[in-house]
Amino acid sequence: MRKVLPACFAAGSIGLSVLSASAALSSADSEFAMKAASGGIAEVQVAQLAEQRATSPQIKQFAQRMTTDHTAANTELQQIAKQANINLPTRPEGKDAAEEQKLREQNGAAFDQAYAQGQLQDHRETVELFQEEASSGQDPALKAFAQKTLPILQQHLQMAEALNTKR
Repeated sequence: MRKVLPACFAAGSIGLSVLSASAALSSADSEFAMKAASGGIAEVQVAQLAEQRATSPQIKQFAQRMTTDHTAANTELQQIAKQANINLPTRPEGKDAAEEQKLREQNGAAFDQAYAQGQLQDHRETVELFQEEASSGQDPALKAFAQKTLPILQQHLQMAEALNTKR
């Protein structure tokens, strides 16, 4: 009996440490989902604003593509979150909200330039976020979402780089 008790205790400790590590990884997946949701919603909102306010036909065309692609990704992420019981933001938060407000204050060529530059920076950060989840994510659905969405985001980044070289 004395030999069994320490063995059970050791096994229980190992089980708790595995559970603890799993919870930390789940937290990273949850953080990814929250950032992706906030950023995705902001993408659609600023793209719709750009479709209305941009003076450049290239900016308007890019914005239409952002609206289409990010709306689809947002819908897919919402479905994954619903199945995982994750409550995602319903509007941009933090930095995403501040960037949108700053863009709303611009008009004309200044708007076009601010939107193009913002898209370049946002897509650099978003590609990095999705690369991390695609390679290190623990939740199979979120990881698969990141892997599926990453090539589209990389294409958006290339498009944003092209917009910024034309300016």
